[in-house]
Amino acid sequence: MKRATVTTWAVWAALSVPAAPMLWSFFASPGEAERLLHPSGEFAARFMIVAMLVTPLRMLFPKSSIMRWLMRNRRYFGVAAFGYAALHTVLYIVDMGSPKLMLDEIGALGIWTGWVAFLLFVPLAITSNDASQRWLLARWKQLQRLVYPAAVLALVHWIFIHNNLGAALVHFVPLALLEAWRIWKTINRRGSAVATQG
Repeated sequence: MKRATVTTWAVWAALSVPAAPMLWSFFASPGEAERLLHPSGEFAARFMIVAMLVTPLRMLFPKSSIMRWLMRNRRYFGVAAFGYAALHTVLYIVDMGSPKLMLDEIGALGIWTGWVAFLLFVPLAITSNDASQRWLLARWKQLQRLVYPAAVLALVHWIFIHNNLGAALVHFVPLALLEAWRIWKTINRRGSAVATQG
């Protein structure tokens, strides 16, 4: 138990490292909010992608000790993704300075997709614990699938806000390919099982 606690704290410490200089810069000078928008959003996307990559990579490398470790700690990466997304949102609100300015641009594709992606992250983060998993039972897994539309919306948000298709695709294409392979593999496995039973 003690070793597991130490590992948990070590994981959280590692995941918090990128946030430390961001928070230091922001509290030292709130005017830095605009400059910090991009890195905070990038880390939110990166940790979300890592959390989503675990299942297909575990299928590809079932005997890998690294994959087993990631599987045990995947939840922390998902919660960290929400944390950086929340930081990204706070920085955006501070940078805009007024609700009116935010409402004026909320209809833009790159803006509303970011808001909706963040709102989808909220129930995912709240229920990322053993108690919620026991309470929700089968509905817990259904709820966790909200991460897929959230990922698509995050991709659109990134592309249209930063006008940088290349960087967004470098992050998201490996995820899309591995998820497509996972779905194909799962469908084939079920088909084989049905054929065997028949």
